[in-house]
Amino acid sequence: CLILKKNAPSIPSENFTCLTYLDYNRARSQIAMKAGVNPNDVHNVIIWGNHSATQYPDAMNGYMIRNNVRKNIPEVINDSAWLRGSFVSTIQQRGKAVIDARKLSSAMSAANAIGNHLRSWLVTGTKGDKTISMGVWSNGNPYGVRDGLIFSFPLHVKRPGEYCIAPGFEIDEIANAKIRATEAELLEELAVAESILRR
Repeated sequence: CLILKKNAPSIPSENFTCLTYLDYNRARSQIAMKAGVNPNDVHNVIIWGNHSATQYPDAMNGYMIRNNVRKNIPEVINDSAWLRGSFVSTIQQRGKAVIDARKLSSAMSAANAIGNHLRSWLVTGTKGDKTISMGVWSNGNPYGVRDGLIFSFPLHVKRPGEYCIAPGFEIDEIANAKIRATEAELLEELAVAESILRR
């Protein structure tokens, strides 16, 4: 996505997005199974960074509707070791696990996620304080991520086609380390891509 953006300077930066909605859907489903709720009742789980094994699925700022009551995910799950450990690694490695098990990629899940991505961005938007996760241009973001990357953030889409990076999510020391790790990978990938294109 970033290479495409760099080679299409006449197209506005905000028109370039990349897919982390598949990871976002997987993360919501894992939380829903753990809590015994519908995935549609799980909100503001965040996918930070790259669509790779360094991505950081973050449920610490999320919430769910359970028995018609809004509750914070950490309060309901009440297992920080799982939220920081198995939950994160499961989402990070889910694509590989599917391929290992089926010898095929999760094509239908990816297709569904593409539909979700486009619908949320271009048709329905987001409501209230709800966010979605998409990879977007990082310039001017409120989380200290290096400018010049396509990076997955929590987004508000207040009007179809117009998104903004949602501010105000708490980033503790653990989350910051995870975000810096995925940022570093994206910078490495950018350097490799640019070196190839210069040949």
